[in-house]
Amino acid sequence: MGNTPDQEDELIRELYSRYRRPLYGYVLRAVGGDHQHAEDVVQETLLRAWRNAHSLSVDQAGPWLYTVARNLVVSGYRKQNARVDEVPILERDWARPTDDFDRVLQGWQVAEAMRALSKDHRAVIAELFFRRRTITEAASVLGVPPGTVKSRSFYALRALRDALEERGVTEP
Repeated sequence: MGNTPDQEDELIRELYSRYRRPLYGYVLRAVGGDHQHAEDVVQETLLRAWRNAHSLSVDQAGPWLYTVARNLVVSGYRKQNARVDEVPILERDWARPTDDFDRVLQGWQVAEAMRALSKDHRAVIAELFFRRRTITEAASVLGVPPGTVKSRSFYALRALRDALEERGVTEP
């Protein structure tokens, strides 16, 4: 997107104003009511938004913020489990991947990341993973040799992973 520094500052002010409270409530539930931990996660989430302000817009930032916050909570849970003196967050406290909110959020993030891929890479991913075609079937539909489908799928998946990491959906 290429926001200017002034646009980035305005974006962060808007994100803070619009999302700080709902994000705090979401994180507070995820961390079992630990207000300090929830505040830390929200601050880190907004800090990451500030670091990525050059590529965010207010319209797309909501799902991105919730994904980053959720990933931070999960990362904190993993670190917390490594410590003997703290009480871990139980598995039952987490939203399930089958929850509507998480499914919609993941869908938005994957769709956004897919738009960042080249046309050829998107086509290969669509044929192999969304339409569940074999390499031979995808090659026939796309009109390219099977080796090209394999190569494109390798680079497409790498690019998709990088795009999702950039958006905070997965950890590097």
